Amino acid sequence: MGSGWAGSGRGYARLRVIPLKDYNPTRHFPYVTVVLIALNVIVFLFVQRPTESDDGDQAEFAYRYAAIPCEVVEGRPLSEPEIVRTLDPRISDETACDRTAPLDRRDGFFSGKQVWLALLYSMFLHGGFLHLGGNMLFLWIFGNNIEDHMGAVPYVLFYLLSGLAAAAAHIAVQPESTVPVVGASGAVAGVMGAYLVLYPNVPIRTFFWFLFLIFFRDIAAKWLLGFWFLLQFFTSPDAGVAWVAHVGGFVFGALVALLFRERLRRPTVPAADLPPQYPY
Repeated sequence: MGSGWAGSGRGYARLRVIPLKDYNPTRHFPYVTVVLIALNVIVFLFVQRPTESDDGDQAEFAYRYAAIPCEVVEGRPLSEPEIVRTLDPRISDETACDRTAPLDRRDGFFSGKQVWLALLYSMFLHGGFLHLGGNMLFLWIFGNNIEDHMGAVPYVLFYLLSGLAAAAAHIAVQPESTVPVVGASGAVAGVMGAYLVLYPNVPIRTFFWFLFLIFFRDIAAKWLLGFWFLLQFFTSPDAGVAWVAHVGGFVFGALVALLFRERLRRPTVPAADLPPQYPY
């Protein structure tokens, strides 16, 4: 699942809006968030091994382990013809899911692949260093406070369920897709949705880059995250970003926070730690 803060299509070339930190102290060290970040980095560097493999190897890895909508809907790995039709540049059919082919032509190319577990694996796979770095930055900024608010075990469950909800949203709108979906973006979007509900007025130190202008500004979370959410609906079809997954994860996270915020542990944030213009 792609990542990216501000911009899509032509707008993305003109504008960058990147959160750098929030003014929201925690009561406990965010062990779970650190472990999640470490797992993502370890999987990317030592399992995917992007520096030791070419594009062909990375494509094979993705089709072997990542979640693919057609596979989840059909409950089977893709066949060789389906993969070939997807990857062949002369065809490039990203909806090559063949539900009418004879059974002898529907044998999975990676026959041992567990298509349901692939939904979980995909949350820890990434398409490149920028994809990984962006997701982990967002997870660190917003995830430590959600972990502090929920507690370790509920936070782990919430994170994983957010990722599954994001994948479900993507699969619902593209059930015929034969393109692997990778990245922690959906789960991170769930964390962001919860942050919006629980900490709407906390300021976020944000980096802006517009054409030749570069500046920093503190923006309340509700404006920054709301802007990010709305921006997903303007994502270019050619951007290669699973924006519906972002929306699904974000909405799931916000709904969970709305439904259970009174039952969750609520940390006390010292007012002295926040800039005076942003009441908590």
